[in-house]
Amino acid sequence: MAYLLTRCLHHLWMDARRDKTHPEHCKWVQSGCIGLASVLVGSALCDDAGVPIGHSDLPEAESLGDARRFAEGDPFCAAGKICEIDIALLPEGFRADRIAIRT
Repeated sequence: MAYLLTRCLHHLWMDARRDKTHPEHCKWVQSGCIGLASVLVGSALCDDAGVPIGHSDLPEAESLGDARRFAEGDPFCAAGKICEIDIALLPEGFRADRIAIRT
């Protein structure tokens, strides 16, 4: 298994489509696309004014290809909301155990 960093930028003029598709997107991320990836943490990405411009995930997947298939299968992608997908492999020594939920 490998840890990756996924950054998906959105078409900015499609806010209504993002809002409509967001529940499906959340279900997709939680499902891991039937084993393609397990998302450890994810978040919206915003510009300096706090306007959403995309999202980022930190998935664990067997390969870069699986992570790409996971990102491309996102309902945001099917709805035409995503304009760019960047995926980077994190180093073997990445400490996923340091990710903690803080309340």
